[in-house]
Amino acid sequence: MSEGSTAKRVRRSKAEQRAETLEQILDAAEYLFSRHGLHGVTLRDVAHRVGVHTTLLHYYFDDKRSLFDAVFARRAGVTSGRRMEALERYEAAVGDSPTVEGALHAFLDTDLDLYIDGGEPWMNYAAFCARVSNTPEGAALMDIHFDPVVLKLVTILKRALPETPEEDIFWGYHFVTGSLMNTLARTGRIDRLSGGRCQSDDFAAVKGRMARFMAAGFLALRR
Repeated sequence: MSEGSTAKRVRRSKAEQRAETLEQILDAAEYLFSRHGLHGVTLRDVAHRVGVHTTLLHYYFDDKRSLFDAVFARRAGVTSGRRMEALERYEAAVGDSPTVEGALHAFLDTDLDLYIDGGEPWMNYAAFCARVSNTPEGAALMDIHFDPVVLKLVTILKRALPETPEEDIFWGYHFVTGSLMNTLARTGRIDRLSGGRCQSDDFAAVKGRMARFMAAGFLALRR
């Protein structure tokens, strides 16, 4: 093997190591932010969880806020992209006859599948989004990353509910997202209230109920 080939292989290995370290930092920050929010976590906390010196974090990020933004953005594109594709497929399939429940299934089920199939990393991201969605910094990121797919859902709902005032459709979405964020938080309250019959992390059970339940709410507003 030539010296050039050897050097190229070494450089690629270093790039892979840097990518792995970055993922470890993002995973650690995601876990900590999901439990303590932006202001309850320091870069030192993240470095300690990864097992590195704080100065290494500054190699990748200017400050804690840039790390926070990167944690949010890393999976936001995946979940918003999948939901947009699901809504577009639903539109193509139903043509001029969308239903509220069908649109909500496309929007909600696709997202819940990520948490069901994605294991602990995606469950941490779910809790992270639930915690930060009601903060100014989290709301600003929601606007950036999720407004297009939310407005796509609203557009379909308007076609499904042509006689419903527009403000009722937006209020309906507001109630949907509030319920979704409460579910993603996995506080354990429903476990205690139900005596164990329901489990906070049973997203499959949520998937089987949420769209149907929320659709009934939209239809009630119409009446």
